[in-house]
Amino acid sequence: MKEMIRTVNLTKRYGDKTIVDNVSLSVNKGEIYGFLGLNGAGKTTTIRTLLGMIRPTSGDVYLYGKRLAEGGQDLWKRVGYMVEMPYAYPSFSVRDNLKLFARLRGISDQRAIDEVMDKINLTSYAKTKAKDLSLGNAQKLGLAKALIHNPDILILDEPTNALDPVGIVEIRGLLKRLASEHGVTVFISSHILEEISKLASRIGIIHQGVLLQEITAQEFDRIRQKRLYMDACDKGAAAMSRLVKEGYQVQLSDKGLLVVADERAVRHPEVIARLLIREDIPLSLLKVEEEDLESYFLKIVGANGGQGQ
Repeated sequence: MKEMIRTVNLTKRYGDKTIVDNVSLSVNKGEIYGFLGLNGAGKTTTIRTLLGMIRPTSGDVYLYGKRLAEGGQDLWKRVGYMVEMPYAYPSFSVRDNLKLFARLRGISDQRAIDEVMDKINLTSYAKTKAKDLSLGNAQKLGLAKALIHNPDILILDEPTNALDPVGIVEIRGLLKRLASEHGVTVFISSHILEEISKLASRIGIIHQGVLLQEITAQEFDRIRQKRLYMDACDKGAAAMSRLVKEGYQVQLSDKGLLVVADERAVRHPEVIARLLIREDIPLSLLKVEEEDLESYFLKIVGANGGQGQ
């Protein structure tokens, strides 16, 4: 698979403070890479370094397999980006902002403006001045500027910030289509971990400037904790005894629920239900809970000196 973004021992220091510390990551063509970290973890600094907005103290950035420091302007023609709150000319309409940006990108076909507005549902705001847009629509305008030249790589810092739930779903669908249907590589940071879990095919966790982990969505699904919760009401002790006798590892939760983490129980809770019913132990609750990305993230960060739990 073609590697589109790579960093090698990327480091950025300001004085004696290290913001990004020997970060080596890679992103392949058509991947959606979710870049996660607490505030101040080094996400935006890494992104600005990827874009050449700031120079690294040491280490290298590669785009399309070419070293950024040697790639020249040609590399930027194929990259779209949005970093923090996007800038727009406040007295220009949405359309005029996009016309100006199209010219800066060397785009003469005005259909590109209509197409990108249609992609992210901005057409009805074409004549609205940027200063009169809601925060969510201003964010969409920034995305339109990032997408107008049909880039091969999208680098987005908090792209769903200020969007309402409908807008978030729209952008999620758009980014998924760009990746799956057009092979666009998306590098995205966000503090909305639930959204990243629905979007990313690969995840990198950065903490205090250090890249702690890179995992695929499939790997995350395999390693995250999964537990079966049961409530046997006044027969909890009997249920626990029977399950232990059957070879299951059973614990009691703070709420008095029986908890089993065995993979065979998680995969086949119906077997547990039948076993207990045969023993005349009815269940008022039987559910499988999977560790979500937020819980997993906090666990990883907490194990490395953060505020996880």
